[in-house]
Amino acid sequence: MLTSQELELFGNYLILGISGTTLSDDDKRALSELKPVGVIFFGKNFVDGVPYQDWLASFKELIDQIRQYAERDSMFMTLDHEGGRVVRTPLPITRFPYASVLRSHTREVAKATATELKSLGINVSWSPVADIYSNPHNPVIGARAFGNTPETAVDGALEYYLGLRESGILGCAKHFPGHGDTSTDSHVELPVLNLTLQDLRNRELIPFKALIDAQVPLIMTTHILFPKIDPDVPATISQIILKNILREELGFEGVVVSDDLDMKAISDMFTQSGTVARAFHAGCDLFILSRNINSSSLERTYYMAADFADSLSKGSLKEAVITVARERIEKLLAQTPQYLVHTLDKDTLLQHAELAIACTF
Repeated sequence: MLTSQELELFGNYLILGISGTTLSDDDKRALSELKPVGVIFFGKNFVDGVPYQDWLASFKELIDQIRQYAERDSMFMTLDHEGGRVVRTPLPITRFPYASVLRSHTREVAKATATELKSLGINVSWSPVADIYSNPHNPVIGARAFGNTPETAVDGALEYYLGLRESGILGCAKHFPGHGDTSTDSHVELPVLNLTLQDLRNRELIPFKALIDAQVPLIMTTHILFPKIDPDVPATISQIILKNILREELGFEGVVVSDDLDMKAISDMFTQSGTVARAFHAGCDLFILSRNINSSSLERTYYMAADFADSLSKGSLKEAVITVARERIEKLLAQTPQYLVHTLDKDTLLQHAELAIACTF
């Protein structure tokens, strides 16, 4: 049986999903016991089919309750909000198009998006996509990428990130070290990419390096196996990829966050003893458990908390490693604005709608 201190300690490294538009008993228990440092929202957390004022009031109440049960004034309030099909919110929040068509409007769109996210109380956007759409058979990235060459991907991802930053939203480069060349979807299976490290240097790493140089605060891992680089484990728990390449070679000093651990490519690995310790030692600081793909994933969350505590007590997870990770997270959280939910005026929303139309011409 885990102690409250052990549960809360693990919560300092956890971004947790919420089950619906109101807090369930499981949500309340998880928030109260784990006190996660952040939450991730999806379409299921917004009331749809009702007027703007009504769904916004409902979402404000949800956020207020999350803070109340987690007993945290400062949290990462996060949303996947790239444009195209990756939009979770009801209207009148603007439906901006995919990254691939934004072009000269990219920074302006990012600023408009940031304005809308702040109105929802969101302070972290899981964007920009830094992947290069190099494989035309890729089922999951596609038009979500800003380009199919390193140059076009750099230009778009950098402009988008700077637009978010200038308007007060934290951006996150994803999916490291690159998901653009896969032909399978990591939501449903583990992709395998037979690229060498030099292949990555010549292409995939270029946009990430540009964003690191621009001081992007977060980088998200990808659940892909690169057997020519690390034949044993996918990138999310690979010391070679996260520590040797991302930290040491590229010089990233910010927070490394896992992609959703509910994704089938990796979810089973996190039911195995020692995986949490391995991920920390590889260089992962923060873990996303969305509870969006697998309804039983709250059980996995508690299993991970137990594995975390057990590894700490046995010494297989080093205190120094989690201390450094927590310092990175707390430093970033201290710099993260906390926004109040509020309505946007019609003129602002109209301007954003016109901008979305302009992107398509």
